[in-house]
Amino acid sequence: MEVFIQQLINGISLGSIYALIALGYTMVYGIVKLINFAHGDIYMVGAYLGFFAIAILGWPFLPSLLLAMVVCSMLGMIIEKLAYKPLRNSPRITALITAIGVSLFLEYSMMLIVKPEVRSFPPVLTDVQYKLFGSVVVSSRQLIILVVTLALMMLLQYIVHKTMIGKAMRAVSHDKQAAQLMGINVDNTISFTFAIGSALAAAAGVLVGIYYNAINPLMGIMPGLKAFVAAVLGGIGIIPGAMTGGFLLGIVEAMVSGYGKSLYRDPVAFVILIIILIVKPAGLFGKNVREKV
Repeated sequence: MEVFIQQLINGISLGSIYALIALGYTMVYGIVKLINFAHGDIYMVGAYLGFFAIAILGWPFLPSLLLAMVVCSMLGMIIEKLAYKPLRNSPRITALITAIGVSLFLEYSMMLIVKPEVRSFPPVLTDVQYKLFGSVVVSSRQLIILVVTLALMMLLQYIVHKTMIGKAMRAVSHDKQAAQLMGINVDNTISFTFAIGSALAAAAGVLVGIYYNAINPLMGIMPGLKAFVAAVLGGIGIIPGAMTGGFLLGIVEAMVSGYGKSLYRDPVAFVILIIILIVKPAGLFGKNVREKV
């Protein structure tokens, strides 16, 4: 029982990171129906920006987190303007291939700039272990990851449901042409969506650096794919679904690792993807919609 609870705590920490990245996937898909495979690399850029702010500038945790989020939100908007906007009326496969190209561009550009070796993330936060009962412990880093994630999720819910730009995002997601006829600036709304999603991915990158103490230019590939699995698991295009999917995937992975099958933690994520696509392709929170003919 102690092993189960310990892995549940570990899974919630890992799932928080997947959920933050998955939110970007699901928001962009909800607005422009694009699976942005470069999203995992924005998470990597966010981790390096956090590293730069902490190790080079000597900034504390929160200003470093904010710097990474602001710069990555601008990066997300630039990518959208240069790479995706010209293809908005093109077939989806064109935009998908472009997203893969942007992903490779970001990975190898970063490799050129910061070199390919793994870097140790500076210990900006003191790691304190709190004993709950028996051998079950929770660390201060895990608590900080959970608190930051929940705060960002609540902020996102507020923006989406209580602000004008959030209403515009929901309108564009529902019917882009009707939203345009009602006077909503669709281009600005899409750019804002990319900015928010990229900021959340950057936050996840900094949190991963603090949690695992290591970053590298290819660190966005696997978490990016798993966050995509989490978004599909919850129902891609549905914000609560992405949050739930991220936490579920993190808990499942931690359970697999905790019970001595750590080699299977990556395959399990993709087995979940296959099962959900066969059993419930719309995801846990999605509804199957029949196309009229």
